[in-house]
Amino acid sequence: MSASPMLILALLMALALPAQRGIAQTNTDPELTEWMVPYEASRPRDPMVGPDGQVWFVGQTADYVSVLDPETGEFKKYDLEEGAGPHNLVVDNDGMVWYSGNRATHIGMLNPNTGDITKYRMPNEAVRDPHTLVFDSQGDIWFTAQQANYIGKFFKDTGEIRLLESLQVEGSRRGNSSRPYGIVVDSQDRPWIALFNTNHIGTVDPETFELKTYELPENARPRRIGITSDDIIWYGDWTRGSLGRLDPETGEVTEFEFPNGTESRPYGMAVDDSDRIWIVETGIEPNNFVGFDPMTGKFFSQTVVESGGGTIRHMYFDAETNSVWFGADTNTIGVAKLPPRRRAVSH
Repeated sequence: MSASPMLILALLMALALPAQRGIAQTNTDPELTEWMVPYEASRPRDPMVGPDGQVWFVGQTADYVSVLDPETGEFKKYDLEEGAGPHNLVVDNDGMVWYSGNRATHIGMLNPNTGDITKYRMPNEAVRDPHTLVFDSQGDIWFTAQQANYIGKFFKDTGEIRLLESLQVEGSRRGNSSRPYGIVVDSQDRPWIALFNTNHIGTVDPETFELKTYELPENARPRRIGITSDDIIWYGDWTRGSLGRLDPETGEVTEFEFPNGTESRPYGMAVDDSDRIWIVETGIEPNNFVGFDPMTGKFFSQTVVESGGGTIRHMYFDAETNSVWFGADTNTIGVAKLPPRRRAVSH
């Protein structure tokens, strides 16, 4: 039996429809799972997997550090001082948990074995808001202080804290602050910092402690950044809705528009060990968890965050399980089980 002319026309029209912008139509989406945190409206955020596979995170508005057992779904909470405002944490190879006391002018260390907390106060009281922490290869901690406008390094063996003021950079939107925000460390132990109040990314020489900046396109606002194995810097442009690629050797910037364009508000970001970039579009509800492949220059995956997400602010890639962990303003801790790794990464 032959098909009707109307059916043939409908099929031809369907074939002619363009694929969604920038999205490869492949079965490469991660599987997302979320756990409701039992501490109400606490803004759980910035999870990191410890050496034993337990998942640590902070409650920014409820002054706690907590740990999730992903096998059982059980939580345990460690209370901090009232007003600590923990913003971020990292877990070292010994299982010690380091957090930023964002409203209390310190970096803290929680010993999970005893519950004891050691505080390391900023040597300059103006640096009131330690923000995001990241380890270098020696286990020392580079960090940002957004509102205070500082970049710092904490030396774990001595407790010394060295500070560098991030002076106003040309292109700052207002005031004297460049607002150092997201931070990563490259293969040479140099920190790279998103200067959120400007269209610049900065790096600090670990020896001289001098700041060097790289200009991005006009009106760009980098918030979180990532780094691939070739030391290329990637950033989410909060206002312009693009993923940016900065080549530190040449200063060249290449941009790739997010699926939701200027509505996307890219925020939480992680790079896996296949150099795929995972980032969340938080300007839409529910949030959109997207994957980008630098080898093809295309966004290849989109996954809706079931809880809605609210805002997903920071993410962590766990190589052991090939997963990305995140906290959401919907009071959840979540994990994205990623699609299989590539066999090899070449540049």
